[in-house]
This record gives sequence, structure tokens and C-alpha cells, in this order.
Amino acid sequence: MTYKVASFFSGIGGLDLGLERAGFEVVFHCEVKPFCRDILQQHWPDLPIDSDIRVLDDAKIPEADVWAAGFPCQDLSLARMGPRSGLRGSQSGLFHDFMRLVRARTPRAIILENVHGLLSSHGGRDFTVVLQALDELGYGVAWRVLNSKDFGVPQQRRRVYIIAVHRDADAAGQVLFEPERSGGDTETRGPDGKKSPSIFQTILGDPRKGPLVKSVAHCIYAESARHTGTDWSRNYVWYPEGRVRRFTPNEVERVQGFPDDWTRPTHFDEAKSDRIDSLRYHAVGNAVTPPVAEWVGNRLHNVLQMQDQEILRGSVAAE
Repeated sequence: MTYKVASFFSGIGGLDLGLERAGFEVVFHCEVKPFCRDILQQHWPDLPIDSDIRVLDDAKIPEADVWAAGFPCQDLSLARMGPRSGLRGSQSGLFHDFMRLVRARTPRAIILENVHGLLSSHGGRDFTVVLQALDELGYGVAWRVLNSKDFGVPQQRRRVYIIAVHRDADAAGQVLFEPERSGGDTETRGPDGKKSPSIFQTILGDPRKGPLVKSVAHCIYAESARHTGTDWSRNYVWYPEGRVRRFTPNEVERVQGFPDDWTRPTHFDEAKSDRIDSLRYHAVGNAVTPPVAEWVGNRLHNVLQMQDQEILRGSVAAE
């Protein structure tokens, strides 16, 4: 069975791409940024797309089993300088607009993605707001911090994934967690030794000719006051003779797990040609890592199938 997905805060479709690879069908997008909308329409030309969740009428959203939302992280990110506004902020606070739509339609399952700073924002109170909002509507909820580097992507990128399944807390947990079994006694603690080297200290490339890069990139930010699309001091390529350059847009896409040229527009205003690279850097920095979304999607797809099989068996037994 093919399960359908409605996507909100879609960005350039990282969450959607991963879910499609897991067997889902994306049927709707909602994204406010014009450049990102252009990229979405480039890859999903036949899908309805809305631009402003604040005024979106729930009747315009096609029927979908799963709603997926990587809601804005700007007011929650630990990389942000100064106090965090959290869910009171103008960007991350759009979560409440998403929940307005959820209340109206009650999708079967929800996937939420955000920076792990959501867990600590306002001493954890913002995360409590998220959990309570879902609980009040009858959703069983599970959450887990996943790191892109653990999914075949060369980037240290920790994000919290929240799975909500209506009237089924066990199903939500089955998506993000596996039961663990021990093969015997746990290993005793050994003597303290040298501290393990940083994962960023491993260098790849030709030491004589270059180029050289760190084997794992630092998290690519788009909204940080310290590390923006124009501040590439942490992620760069260098050569033995001393030349240093930033990652190209395609290299940033690869570090995020996207296909090459995913964010390269096929058509764009020539007057904006000098801004295209900046727009690409920014959009990729805000994106969900597709391989992580694919892993979550595969597990959710299996759980939904198991639920449907249980329902079918119950119906047959009742006849």
C-alpha cells in the first residue's frame, strides 16, 4: 500500500525526498520562501503548493496519512547568539499554526523535525508545549535525537525527530526505537587512557597536491549569527600551497545527502544570478538530511503496514 504525505515548512524537500525513497507519495507542499518553492516545483511539478501556513485553509490540504513538518528552528537553535525566543518567536512559533491545521484534520501520523535545542528551550518548557499539544489531540508520541553522520552522511548534524501516531503510543516508539538484547555480561570498565581524537581531526585528500577536507563536516547552519552561508570558517577545502576555499553549492548538497544540482534552478532571473549561490547555501543549510528522513520513513511505513494488517486480521476474525 502507498501511504500519502502532506508536507509543511517543506524547504527544498529534504524530508519529502527521504520519505519518497521510503515508499511514500508526497501530495502537498507548503513553503513560504520563493526560492525554495521554485526548487520544490522543479522536482514535484504537479503538486499543489501553498505559501503561507498562517492563513492556510485546512480544506485545501489533500487527504494524507502522514503530515511531515520540519518547522522553523531560528528561535530554538543553540547556534543563535543571545536569548532564544523559542515557540514565542515569529518563526518557530509557526508550530502553533501547524497545530491549528492538525486539530482540524487529525492525520493518522505526524513527523516533526527540528534542532535539538528544542529540548532545552526555555528550560524544556517549549518541548513540553509540543508534547502537550499532541497529547491533547490523542496522539502517542516518541522522540529521538538523530545525527546525520550515523546515516552515511559526512556531517555532524544532530536533530530531534518526533513521531506522533494517533491513538497508538507503542507505534510511535516502534518507529524510532528498537528493542535491545544483550549477548551476555556487559564489559567491565577499563582503565582511563588517552582521550579519543576529535572526529574533525581526520583529514581526507592528497597531502601533496590537495584538495584536503575534514572527513566529517561541522553542522551546516543557515540561520546562525556565527555560522551563516557566508561564514565558512569551520567547513572549507584547502591545498598544501596555502590556498583555501569554501565548499561549492554541490559539495554542500553532498554533505547534506542531496543529489548534485538539487538546488540549481533550471530557470532564474538573470538579475539575481549573483545571488543564486547564496540562496543555495542558505536553503541547504536549513534542509532536512534526506538519508535520515528515509530511515525514519522506512520504519514508519513498516509500522503503518503492521497496523493495517492487524485491522485486516481483526475484520476477518469478526466475520
